[in-house]
This record gives sequence, structure tokens and C-alpha cells, in this order.
Amino acid sequence: MRFSTILRHFREGALNIVRNGWMSFASISSIFISLFILGVFLLLALNVNNLTKQIESQVQIRVFLSLNVDEAKKGALNNAIGNLPEVSKVTPVSKEEGLEILRKNLGEDGAELLEGYDKENNPLPDSFTVEVVDPEQIGFVAKKIKAIGDNDPSQPIMSVKYGQGAVETMFKVTTAVRNIGLVIVLGLAVTAMFLISNTIKMTIFARRREIGIMKLVGATNHFIRWPFFIEGALIGLIGSGITAAILLFGYSRLVAVSQFELGLMMIKLVTLQESGLLIGSLLIGLGTAIGIWGSTISVRKYLKV
Repeated sequence: MRFSTILRHFREGALNIVRNGWMSFASISSIFISLFILGVFLLLALNVNNLTKQIESQVQIRVFLSLNVDEAKKGALNNAIGNLPEVSKVTPVSKEEGLEILRKNLGEDGAELLEGYDKENNPLPDSFTVEVVDPEQIGFVAKKIKAIGDNDPSQPIMSVKYGQGAVETMFKVTTAVRNIGLVIVLGLAVTAMFLISNTIKMTIFARRREIGIMKLVGATNHFIRWPFFIEGALIGLIGSGITAAILLFGYSRLVAVSQFELGLMMIKLVTLQESGLLIGSLLIGLGTAIGIWGSTISVRKYLKV
């Protein structure tokens, strides 16, 4: 295909959008509404997934040691736990630190229960806080740590705690939330595809007489298809570009406004830098692809070109 012919197809495709203003506006509006709803749910799904990761990352194993354990045994046990391939970090917690943490967790009212306890008569044992590579393996890792003490009585392990039962339930809930979010996003994507493509089909079907005249004067199928192909791509690109710009601008303002309030609740939204490129590329790519697909199918199937 000659370069002049390619320029002609692009020019005709762009002019067709202007000539058929209302139908083009309807197609662009359909793309905007459909992709905007899809984009909102994509951002919601990303933030829900990010929140569940934050919750899962806070799941830890507490290994409580026997009373009056010497430093050599503590160091040996620290190394034994740290050498497990599933363990990412082991943090020793002295009984003094444990008492302070307990006071903070209980708050002002509960702290009264700990009055009279200090460094000299601290009832808490020393412990280790263990973080795992894969939070969903926390039960398996806890069993391996407990086995270290069971297999070697000299190890100063008194008990291993990780919130058994509650943790497994939490993982089931977070998995269900992820799966439901994925189903909703896929459903909206399919709905958007059919809604947008049908709108574009109606736009082209309304111009079937124009295509018939072109056939009568000897235009080839290939020559007729290309301007409609370009028109569909431009409509999809314009609609999805407007959607991405408005959606991401609004989301950036939402993150900026709510950052302080959500920070107090230890909730962190996915930043625009983390999600902008992904969401923008996905929406623009999907809108352009649907525009091309709708135009191509309409010309071939409905107008029998």
C-alpha cells in the first residue's frame, strides 16, 4: 500500500468522525461510560488486593522461650529458625520489650493490670518474632519451628503461637475477596466490550448506503474497510484516552485528600505512580482494540462488504 493511500485512509477516518458527529459522540460516550465504570472497579480491585497484602504481611509467629535461658541457647535457636527457607526474618524480643509492647496494646485502661510489674519481677518470657516469606505458609512454618523443640529437648522453646484458626479464616476471606473482585472486573470488561462494539456497529450500519455507493463505483473491499478501521481505532482511542485522563486525575486527588485520614487507620492506597501506567495502558489499549474490532466486524458481517 502506497504512503499516499495510507494518508488518505487516515484522513477519511478522521473526517468521518466529524461528519457523523452525533453518532461519533454516542460511540465515544459509550466508551467513556463503560470504561470509566471498569476503571473504577479496577482501581478498587487493586486497592483491595493491596490491603489484603498489607494484612497478610502483618501475620507473624511468636516463639516464646523458657525462663532464664542463656544467650548462647538463644543465639543457637535464632540461627536454627532463621535457616528455615520459609523464614524471611527473625527478631528477638526481650521480656522487657515484651512487657512494654503489652502495655501499649492494652492501652490506658488495661495497663492498670500490669501495675507493679517491672524489670525485676517481669512475668513474661523472652521471645522471637518470626516473619515468613509466604504468609499462607505460616501454619506449616509454625509446625517446623515447634518440631525443632520437639526433636531437640535442649532447645528452649516453650510455645509457638500464630493465631491458629483466625489466621486460616482470614486467608480464606482474603482469597474470596480477590476472586470475587476478579470475577466482577472480568464481567465488566466483557460487558464493556459488547456495549462499545454494538454502539460502533450501529454507527457504521447507519452508513450502509454510503458503502453501497462506494461498491457501485468500483471500490474494492480493502479500500472500503480501511477508513472504517481507522475511524473505529480513533473513536476507541479518543474515548478511552478521555476516560483514562479523567479517572486517573480524580484518583490522584482522592489519594492526596485521603492520605492523612487513611494513614491514621494504617491504610495505604495504591499510588498513582504504582497504578497509573497499568490502568491507563489497559483502558486505552482495550478501548482502541474494541473500536477496531467493532468496526471490522460491522463492515464484514452486517454490510456484507
